[in-house]
Amino acid sequence: MTHWMRKNQSMATPHHSVSYKAIDLFAGIGGIRLGFEKAFGDALEFVFASEIDKFARQTYAANFNDMPHGDITCIDAQSIPAHDILLAGFPCQAFSVAGHRKGFEDTRGTLFFEIARIASHHRPKMIFLENVKGFKNHDGGKTFSVVKQTLETLGYRVFAKVLNAKEYGVPQNRERIYIICFLNPACDFTFPAPLKKEVSVSHILEENVDKKYTLSDRLWTGHQKRKQAHKEKGNGFGYSLFDDASPYTSTISARYYKDGSEILIAQQGKNPRKLTPREAARLQGFGDEFNIVVSDTQAYKQFGNSVAVPVVASIAVLVRSVLEGLEEGKKPASCAFEKLAG
Repeated sequence: MTHWMRKNQSMATPHHSVSYKAIDLFAGIGGIRLGFEKAFGDALEFVFASEIDKFARQTYAANFNDMPHGDITCIDAQSIPAHDILLAGFPCQAFSVAGHRKGFEDTRGTLFFEIARIASHHRPKMIFLENVKGFKNHDGGKTFSVVKQTLETLGYRVFAKVLNAKEYGVPQNRERIYIICFLNPACDFTFPAPLKKEVSVSHILEENVDKKYTLSDRLWTGHQKRKQAHKEKGNGFGYSLFDDASPYTSTISARYYKDGSEILIAQQGKNPRKLTPREAARLQGFGDEFNIVVSDTQAYKQFGNSVAVPVVASIAVLVRSVLEGLEEGKKPASCAFEKLAG
């Protein structure tokens, strides 16, 4: 088994006894929380979580012994406990009045507004946001611009970068934008450099896989016909096939439950198969101790919607370094990730 599958592995290094409180918004199944727990260890306490999807809440509760609250739009900011760190993997939505420069009022009616109103009330020391790669250019760049301006209006220094999961220890080509915000304007932050760690699809595959995951002749024939039709039209749409020697897969998405076409695993003498839910979890860096308590359909949706945990953990190690530098009265600075995680 590879490094992210070992039970309860922590990337936390010995630090002085500074503790932080965190909240987890749009929490999903807790992928961002898991990454921060790996980096902070016992120095981090989660005091609130919110997630609207009932199946995701079940998975979250089964793994963190903490049932998230429901719809964040119905929760008063004053009822949320004080916290130092705000985590959120929020949906990408356009702002109808983008560019009016009215602060977070420009974001009213979107789910980012919920983050802004809570941050405005509680003033956490640090905010971590995650979104799809295209978020930075969404709506001609207006969406990202309004988010950045809103956070800056609230007093935060904002850092953003697109990182690819395949460079951080998981065999998946998954690009996402990560937005790191510090309330202290003196803070500086450098995103982690790619890890020098070779992985392949073989690291996430199970040995004995139920035949139900093998594509039927009818489904496999349909995939092949559609791919050929797309090829004749001059585009590259269609299924993607991988084997244990492949260095990485394509991006797993929430729609994987439909037919699995974006990631099929080749089998000797058989039709290809879909990933199992456990393999989908591993592909996102969730350890085998992570409990899967829902149907296969829901599990595929949940892991497809989640984050690559090792990427989050790599960032969180450096976030902790900055925050603890502030506590010690030193100029905040990012240290080399390899040194901290080693």
